[in-house]
Amino acid sequence: MSLLVSLELQKIFSKWRTYIGFIAIGVLIPIVQIALVYEGDKLINFATQGLKNSFVFVGDLFNGYLVAHLVQQSLIIHIPFLIVLVGGDILAGEATAGTYRMMMTRPITRFQFITSKFLAGTIYTNLLLLWMMFMGLVVSIIIFGTGELLVLKDKIYIFAADDVLWRFILAFGYSALSMTTVMALSFFFSSLVENAIGPIVASMAVIIIFIIISALPIEALDVIKPYLFTNHMNAWREFMSNPVDLPQIVNSGLILTAHIIGLYLLTLFIFKRKDILS
Repeated sequence: MSLLVSLELQKIFSKWRTYIGFIAIGVLIPIVQIALVYEGDKLINFATQGLKNSFVFVGDLFNGYLVAHLVQQSLIIHIPFLIVLVGGDILAGEATAGTYRMMMTRPITRFQFITSKFLAGTIYTNLLLLWMMFMGLVVSIIIFGTGELLVLKDKIYIFAADDVLWRFILAFGYSALSMTTVMALSFFFSSLVENAIGPIVASMAVIIIFIIISALPIEALDVIKPYLFTNHMNAWREFMSNPVDLPQIVNSGLILTAHIIGLYLLTLFIFKRKDILS
């Protein structure tokens, strides 16, 4: 299986679209960081202007942790599009190239074929999130240093410098779970068609529809809203609260995991019955 996964990763990284996500992150984050070098103080003054009459702020709240938090909040909602560019092509690309029959002449089962591709897609997704973590967190710390983290949510949180890093690590880890769900969705659609455009459009359409359903104030929809994966993708933000709402994070994580496993099994079920010889 490890050899199959390695071969599938080679296929993924042999296509130019695979690098779009890495290039986009590698360009956008430095632009944000360069802009904040000149505008960082203004950002902090704007965020705390309503508090300065009541509180005295000591220390430098503008640091690498704040920049990393801003980057994660801004980019994580756009990462799904970068994920489906690859996830939607993993199986559809084989159909387009007409290589299904050739692949099945090898001494591998359809289970091994699907599983190796799914694992390769998952690895790609996590590598993209690791790249985002490196650029957003590590590079920001190198440029701006560390310090207290200011988080503006329903409440205002200021975390001590030694109480921040573990929050980022877990937040990025949860984000990887969220993005793996997106990959599994595009992987499922990729098994249904013979062109990668369809899975990409279908995956983004499902995400948009789920978000709209979650926003509609209709009581009849309240029954299904808790089970829509889009409602649980941003639970990483709970790591930036005090205390951390661990039960909510676990519940959301289990729902995302159920979606991932369900989409994988559904893809496997469909592919095992797929006519690839015609």
